[in-house]
Amino acid sequence: MEFPFDVDALFPERITVLDQHLRPPARRPGTTTPARVDLQQQIMTILDELGKASAKAQNLSAPITSASRMQSNRHVVYILKDSSARPAGKGAIIGFIKVGYKKLFVLDDREAHNEVEPLCILDFYIHESVQRHGHGRELFQYMLQKERVEPHQLAIDRPSPKLLKFLNKHYNLETTVPQVNNFVIFEGFFAHQHRPPAPSLRATRHSRAAAVDPTPTAPARKLPPKRAEGDIKPYSSSDREFLKVAVEPPWPLNRAPRRATPPAHPPPRSSSLGNSPERGPLRPFVPEQELLRSLRLCPPHPTARLLLAADPGGSPAQRRRTSSLPRSEESRY
Repeated sequence: MEFPFDVDALFPERITVLDQHLRPPARRPGTTTPARVDLQQQIMTILDELGKASAKAQNLSAPITSASRMQSNRHVVYILKDSSARPAGKGAIIGFIKVGYKKLFVLDDREAHNEVEPLCILDFYIHESVQRHGHGRELFQYMLQKERVEPHQLAIDRPSPKLLKFLNKHYNLETTVPQVNNFVIFEGFFAHQHRPPAPSLRATRHSRAAAVDPTPTAPARKLPPKRAEGDIKPYSSSDREFLKVAVEPPWPLNRAPRRATPPAHPPPRSSSLGNSPERGPLRPFVPEQELLRSLRLCPPHPTARLLLAADPGGSPAQRRRTSSLPRSEESRY
């Protein structure tokens, strides 16, 4: 892949490694140094064109590699140049491979979920005119040595059929572990994965962290003890207990016969909060005529008899003189 600027001068080495900062590599001594902004712009142009060529080769709707994507993610791209091809003395680009660490949830051979963060192959492209010349294996092997990983430890994002055949041919990766996402892992992926620490080790780490951190922890708040269910009374029976006590009516309304003893088993009472509490027994109402009749039939008190005997107006003669008066005059008195 050719460009209108000097690629050989931009990338002094055969394989150049770029990160998210897209800094131009160190130039060879004795060469002219253009402005740094121009060099970075040339690197961005190369990445954009490589991403478009890769998307076209994989029949993708949009490129997955570009300068803007590189600047917004912590990915690393390895660019392979052709030093022998020097059209007009400017060099050419053979291909690239983009890798990065991602946190994934993958299934193992027992279909158990595992949270891992492996190195992932995100994009891989070799120009069609120079394929099957060993350039792909050279670039892939350089990446493995630089990242210090084995081929079976990689996770590949939506690999093309050509990439699967490449891995099977050069690294004997054939048996895959089925996944529910777009990543492909091969047999032996979990052989060197770090397992979560045991509970004892985890507790030891927490204790060490607490010993290092002198910040005192807040004391635990004590909650009041919970009341037993039997002590809780409904509102109707707890706040209205006084209504159960019967009020004694005045005399003579209290002359009604009373119940000798309360029943051994009182009638059942509903526990609903909406019912009214029990009241005491009510006295029967005595009519006024019956009350007057009882007062007339009541014998006079002995003290009243002595007062009548001592009163001169109460003698038999006086009573006879009073009784001899006419009815009209008697009514005056």
